[in-house]
Amino acid sequence: MNAVWPVELADGDVTLRPIRMRDQRAWREVNQRNRAWLRPWEATVPPAPPGHVPPQRPTYRQMVRHLRSEAQAGRMLPFVIELRGQLAGQLTVAGITWGSMCSAHIGYWVDQSVAGRGVTPTAVALAVDHCFRTVGLHRIEVCIRPENAPSRRVVEKLGFREEGLRPRYLHIDGAWRDHLVYALTVEEVPESLLVRWHRSSRSEPQK
Repeated sequence: MNAVWPVELADGDVTLRPIRMRDQRAWREVNQRNRAWLRPWEATVPPAPPGHVPPQRPTYRQMVRHLRSEAQAGRMLPFVIELRGQLAGQLTVAGITWGSMCSAHIGYWVDQSVAGRGVTPTAVALAVDHCFRTVGLHRIEVCIRPENAPSRRVVEKLGFREEGLRPRYLHIDGAWRDHLVYALTVEEVPESLLVRWHRSSRSEPQK
């Protein structure tokens, strides 16, 4: 084990830790219970070109094996989000790129029952601090559908900059959807994103 991965990050009741095979039952229960809530924001696979076999949705075990392989290759940090020891969502740092870019992007989802309680911004802040301070990345992006107001509030509360619209950027909920790009560079977080979040959450209602 090194300081980059696998790693467990925690703040108060919120913990980020690597996804595990034995999380399958809890992950399925949370994910299936939130199907209707998550579907408008969840990535889908476009129709296969003529003559190609349509890809199948991976099983949980296939998903975890893929995430582990990407993590071992240094391209991804696949976390689950826990609230007081119970699985409450997932957060993935993906697309880790080095060289002249040194960047990655973050995606996440949480159980609707814990939304609005500060869990998601705490998890994102933990992940960004780890990426900047330990992994050594320079830039983090979060791409969000314009219609996803709760997710946009998460990154706006953390001080991410809105950089613009990427038309038809990802296949989501059965169609190519526009996404807004939010970003932070390490120079914009001279202290800690978690410290920034705690300071702002003391003066505003948590979302």
